[in-house]
Amino acid sequence: MIDYEQTLRLIKLAQKGDETAKNLLINENYPLVKSVIRRYRGKGVDYDDLFQLGCVGFVKAINNFDCSYNVRFSTYAVPMIAGEVKRFLRDDGYIKVSRAIKSQAIEINKYLASLSPQEQTPDIADIAKRFDMEPQEVVFAMDSNRYPMSLSTPIDQTEDGSVTLGERIAAPEEEDTKLDHFILKQLISSLSPRDRKIIIMRYYRDKTQSEIAKELGVSQVQVSRIENKVLQNMRKKFNE
Repeated sequence: MIDYEQTLRLIKLAQKGDETAKNLLINENYPLVKSVIRRYRGKGVDYDDLFQLGCVGFVKAINNFDCSYNVRFSTYAVPMIAGEVKRFLRDDGYIKVSRAIKSQAIEINKYLASLSPQEQTPDIADIAKRFDMEPQEVVFAMDSNRYPMSLSTPIDQTEDGSVTLGERIAAPEEEDTKLDHFILKQLISSLSPRDRKIIIMRYYRDKTQSEIAKELGVSQVQVSRIENKVLQNMRKKFNE
């Protein structure tokens, strides 16, 4: 079991292209990946494929993690792992493709995620050569792993405002809801003390921006700007 300092050291090595460090991080964090993907069993995707997707998300977390942030790596990795699985499930729900194509897409994404930030992103021809595929097959496989419509897309208008696609889809199962709550908790805990206080006061204590501004000794405009920026960043991380 590696500790916090060892984890940071391995992440820095992995970001520089050290495959041994990356593999050690993956092996040490198998339980974390499995704890996230088990929420999505019974969704029509084989467990092995779910695990591969979870590992892709985990590798992305390694590549994108900023060691200067005062947050545990697992806190950052969980939304990345869940996001990779959720994206695949959304894609699979909209575009029906063969198991072979889905497997190709997973392998290509896994390969791209394994590249260090210093490596040049390969083009379609490079990927085709690596996987012994035709360029058009690579394009089709990669396109099959994308979804054409956002769940936040407005699809109807009511007296209370617009209704989004996500609101028309059946409510998530209890396990998914628990995971979403866990991810949200982790995101809030990763905020700076000031940002976290504003979000808690605004959304958990139901205070107005003016009340928060008065308590913090700043203007209402400043509170509004901070709140909007924090929410934007949280939405981005939640959907990654």
